[in-house]
Amino acid sequence: MWFVAKLSSNIRICSNGHRYSKSSDCPVCPICEAAKKPAGDLPKLAAPARRALENVGIYSLIQLAEQTEKNIANLHGMGPNAINKLRETLSKNGLKFKVL
Repeated sequence: MWFVAKLSSNIRICSNGHRYSKSSDCPVCPICEAAKKPAGDLPKLAAPARRALENVGIYSLIQLAEQTEKNIANLHGMGPNAINKLRETLSKNGLKFKVL
């Protein structure tokens, strides 16, 4: 449950008591978001890329290896740095993206 108190046009307090400034209406607290650990055995990624994987139910390298690189790259929030990091992590673990 998200609770965000708007103190002014940009200063907010999340339900965990963190004060942060945001110019958009996005309710996600950047402090809470930065503290989240990667799901399963996935590498640490930027929040949008991590959320993109979570939104499609990918929490492990095995699940990631079942997808094509193109499918993952097309997820909203997934950028080239995240793709490179995922590719490297898969390789270090003897895995790779699915090839069609």
